[in-house]
Amino acid sequence: MSLLVVGLSHRSAPVSLLERAALSADAQAKLVQDTLVAEPATEAALLATCNRIELYADVDKFHAGVAELSTLLAQHSGVGLDELTPYLYVHYEDRAVHHLFSVACGLDSMVVGEGQILGQIKDTLARAQELHSAGKLLNDLFQQALRVGKRAHSETGIDRAGQSLVTFGLEQLAAGEPVAAWAQGKRALVIGAGSMSSLAAATLARAGVAEVVVANRTPERAERLVEILGEGGTAARAVPMGAVAAELTRADIAISCTGATGLVLTADAVRAAVAGRTPTAGADVPAQAGPAGQKSVVDGCPADPGAPVRGGFSVEGEAAVAGFGAAELEQHGVWVDNAPGERVRPSEADAIAALAAAGRVPEMRRERQPEPVRPAALALLDLAMPRDIDGAAHRIDGVRLVDIESLADASADAPMAADVDQVRTIVADEVAAFGAAQRAAHITPTVVALRAMAADVVTNEIARLDGRLPGLADKERAEITQTVRRVVDKLLHAPTVRVKQLAAEPGGAGYADALRTLFDLDQETVAAVSRATPLDRESATGTVGKNRGPA
Repeated sequence: MSLLVVGLSHRSAPVSLLERAALSADAQAKLVQDTLVAEPATEAALLATCNRIELYADVDKFHAGVAELSTLLAQHSGVGLDELTPYLYVHYEDRAVHHLFSVACGLDSMVVGEGQILGQIKDTLARAQELHSAGKLLNDLFQQALRVGKRAHSETGIDRAGQSLVTFGLEQLAAGEPVAAWAQGKRALVIGAGSMSSLAAATLARAGVAEVVVANRTPERAERLVEILGEGGTAARAVPMGAVAAELTRADIAISCTGATGLVLTADAVRAAVAGRTPTAGADVPAQAGPAGQKSVVDGCPADPGAPVRGGFSVEGEAAVAGFGAAELEQHGVWVDNAPGERVRPSEADAIAALAAAGRVPEMRRERQPEPVRPAALALLDLAMPRDIDGAAHRIDGVRLVDIESLADASADAPMAADVDQVRTIVADEVAAFGAAQRAAHITPTVVALRAMAADVVTNEIARLDGRLPGLADKERAEITQTVRRVVDKLLHAPTVRVKQLAAEPGGAGYADALRTLFDLDQETVAAVSRATPLDRESATGTVGKNRGPA
């Protein structure tokens, strides 16, 4: 087994980089195909979710494989190799198996224990099979990963430790209130009709929303989802993507998860949707109140996404610029340097300068105290990668936005259940079993070729006997043939059983080479056995139909 995985995830890379590296469905297929064309790889599959991109391959050279897969990821993602490399991780052979099994169990998920990853692994295998890029190793690997994930969820309480990303996102929107109570009677807009969007629609329906509107580029998929929701008693209807802006003006909750490469909801569209609307639980908390209780206006702030009538806002240290990108921070810093002294306190200028120099805010967010949650007229949940909803929407009055980046922050300190240790034990046991099975399978073609050679020797010797004793009765001939076969089988039985046992142990791959050398087996014959089906192998050894139970 020469399994190699090269990838990046929310654990190794900032969300902003994951967003830039995200691949469309067509780009994913092209990456897998180009990986097969690359010399070191004979099999390939790509696991791409909202928070991970991992390329799996069966390679014949480790270092060449790492270099080739890393280069291909950079080329297809559009992120430079120098920029991408520090965030990549590499796993090989048993460590690669351990990684995928851990992913399948939800141990590596943003929300530990979530079960949706199993569906994504299943989809990955299906795509690889459609592209004919998954051979025996990757088929065995991904099918076993699915079984391990199901075992972890059925034998442990890992489900209590985790939940779906959809549920976790809704909990963040509800801000401590039970989701069912928070969502009761609200109108929801779901953009997209894939697995994540369908789960979101079903979750909202169970929470008791008054209506679910589904928008999707493929009308048939939207209609099908609406039909399923209707069967469960939820009022639902499908609309074209062109109707999203109009539906957003009537929605209380909007969840988006599409495969679009650009924004589905811009800040302007969100601002227009909430214009004139009152938050459902009271007025927003003012960002900064002047003597008359009105918001202070700071003219000319370049980072302010607001309409000209709003003018801008006064900076309140890190809290005011949380979520800004490096370019915005630098632009904002220039504005601070040139702003009148009475408008910006020195401490504010220092905070912005530090953030601009860092270029990234997410890590710093965890260090500050949580801000009071403002009531919102429109709650937005963006589960897409790259993002569907403009991040600037979180600074619009009456809007609450939760996206992958904020979910990563919120989940960083989530408590781990005691069942996680039990799942880790299951993963370790399953990795050992899978490795042993793969090593044993590696020697099977050699053993089959050896038995086929022995069968040929028996056949040739019986034919030689017929030439010497042409008058031999059929009964005596059959008895002699059976005796010779029993002798050969008994001579080969103990060595072949023992060599399979030894080959299943770590470092046992060399036993196949030793067997081929000792019995002078032709390499091409062994390779032909490797490509044969199990039925072909039984035919080669004369065991077709033997030791078979009921079909």
